[in-house]
Amino acid sequence: MIHIRWMSSVETSYSMGTMNKDDILRLTDRGMAIFKHYLPTPFRVGRNFLNPLYEDKHASCNIYYERRSDTYKMKDFGNDDYSGDCFAFVGKLNGLDCKDSKDFIQIMKIIDRDLHLGLSSGNYIETKTITPISPAVTAATSPSKVKKARPYTLAQKSFTAAELAFWGKSGITQEVLRLFRVVSLKKFSSENNEGKPFSIAATDKEPVFGYTAKQYVKVYRPHSEMRFLYAGDFGENYCFGLEQLPAKGDLLFITGSEKDVMSLTVHGFHAICFNSETVTIPVGIIHRLSFRFKHIVLLYDVDKAGLDSSAKQELALKNYGVKRLLLPLAGTKVEKDISDFFRLGNSREDLIKLFLDYLDTIYSETMSALKSCEVDFNNPPPVAQMVVSVNDVPLGTQGNILCITGGEGTGKSNYVTALIAGAIGQSEKNKDKVMDTLGVSVCENSKRKTILFYDTEQSEVQTYKNITNLLRRCGRETMPEYLKAYCLTGMSRKERLQAIIQSMDKFHYQFRGIHMVVIDGIADLIKGANDETESIAVVEELYRLAGIYNTCIVTILHFIPSGLKLRGHLGSELQRKAAAILSIEKDTDPSVSVVKALKVRDGSPLDVPIMQFAWDKDVRMHVYLGEKPKEEKEKRKEDELVAVARDIFGRQDFITYVDLAEQIQAILDVKERTAKSYIKFMREKEIILKDPSNQSYYIIGNLKQASL
Repeated sequence: MIHIRWMSSVETSYSMGTMNKDDILRLTDRGMAIFKHYLPTPFRVGRNFLNPLYEDKHASCNIYYERRSDTYKMKDFGNDDYSGDCFAFVGKLNGLDCKDSKDFIQIMKIIDRDLHLGLSSGNYIETKTITPISPAVTAATSPSKVKKARPYTLAQKSFTAAELAFWGKSGITQEVLRLFRVVSLKKFSSENNEGKPFSIAATDKEPVFGYTAKQYVKVYRPHSEMRFLYAGDFGENYCFGLEQLPAKGDLLFITGSEKDVMSLTVHGFHAICFNSETVTIPVGIIHRLSFRFKHIVLLYDVDKAGLDSSAKQELALKNYGVKRLLLPLAGTKVEKDISDFFRLGNSREDLIKLFLDYLDTIYSETMSALKSCEVDFNNPPPVAQMVVSVNDVPLGTQGNILCITGGEGTGKSNYVTALIAGAIGQSEKNKDKVMDTLGVSVCENSKRKTILFYDTEQSEVQTYKNITNLLRRCGRETMPEYLKAYCLTGMSRKERLQAIIQSMDKFHYQFRGIHMVVIDGIADLIKGANDETESIAVVEELYRLAGIYNTCIVTILHFIPSGLKLRGHLGSELQRKAAAILSIEKDTDPSVSVVKALKVRDGSPLDVPIMQFAWDKDVRMHVYLGEKPKEEKEKRKEDELVAVARDIFGRQDFITYVDLAEQIQAILDVKERTAKSYIKFMREKEIILKDPSNQSYYIIGNLKQASL
């Protein structure tokens, strides 16, 4: 939708090969129209809202007016990447950097194109006066081509039994009709092309329905010669079903009609349609939707017109990854669209099967290569030279990343096998036994969703050994069908990430979801952990996939942590994105491993107990030894806060309470409430003291008396 405002005469300049930033700001209400155009959610200036461009769980994003720059800006406390003015925002959406002059020019061109500002420069200098624009006129329409919005009135009535039966043939209920603002009309009145008034009344034989919105109506008469009538201000980008879409999803269908959209909704799919199959689909809408959905699929009629149109649309939208799915129908008048597909007795699972077959086709090369990497438990690999490796540990929440870190030989491999075993659950013969998951509660995979394990650095022999230990812990002799394990050491780094992405997509549909994904060695997916560009890209992609598939992705970063921060660009990005970070270290007793939390998004890592586990030769596996004593937990908390105090007061001699709380929040990545509790603890331990000369400030305490 193009957002239009009333404007007084504005002087717009054209210059040699460039566009003027100030002109864009003047034409967009100081950037407000740009935010409204690209943000697919309503918002109010100064009020926090959920950012719809990622899985934002806390309403910490707002649009505000900055007097100094005389522009509207965006501040996102949940993801600072989205903070900045309208130009930075559009740059973020398109992968462009405002600080780069070439990128900035491209950003201005995108804004000019998408909002139809008419600023595209020529090879001359000209001053142009723009006359006031009424709400009924689109920004891209010249005065000679302006179409007047047709006035209309509607007389609504309740749906009759016959009308509900008509919709019911496509499985569409009254609740779905209400969701999409579809009404039954008693009478519709408007004007024809010559401006002459006319009215249409519904009859039993010719019912009249309305697809309604605030500023327009599309009238649908299924049994009449002229099935569709239009009135009101449609703008340029009519899109049915757009408002009903979630913030994120895995699959979005583009269909040929409103009825098809609702039929898909009934069967649990997300769908939209434009005014007809032959209209040019607005790339701006598809561009924004590509950030929200993994797949955007054309699902048009399979008659000649639909086939021709879907082929053209697929070609036009190939840069956005739009796909085309053909229904196995005859293409006749009564057997051509998705509504017919369901009416003929096909189910949601049948459509999923069609899409899965399509994925098998487009992913055939990758899946063939991946098949050679699959661990076949019944055919052990030949014995090779043993190589010491470090494994990853699955733990966390759906839609998020869990990072496991630690040095070699700390027990991460055995820890992860226990957690995966907990996800699989005990075998039937051992179902009355309580499984030892090394102190962590693991949600059992009761729905038999797929569990995916990718090893990027271990030998196939070691991977097979780890799986054997895993099965022994849960009392099984064979691998469950839904557990897929791959040794990717034979693939290049570029191939590994592609294989992970595409196989996740396939198994998500095959097993109706993904319970857990374990990636042993995230650093082996990129050139190096200190490569900033690749580090950001791989973490963002994994975080996006976790949200799309609503699963927990567990990654291993093979670094020894230093304090509360992970090293390298990859570590920094995981520190920012991961919902939790666990460190597995050796205790003072080298036979014992301890598990410590370095980060917990919904709490404090210093309040998480320190867990212990060690090898028990009698049961031939690692067992849980319980929590570390409370005294050691308190000592750790004190040690970490002493380190924080040294960091803060190494940069300044005194600080206010408010500033101290903000810095603790930033350093430890905790909420304000937790930071305040830490300040209280630091005062009790005399890590910090009130400044004797000014009680409004704090100074560093006598750290010699504190735990070091």
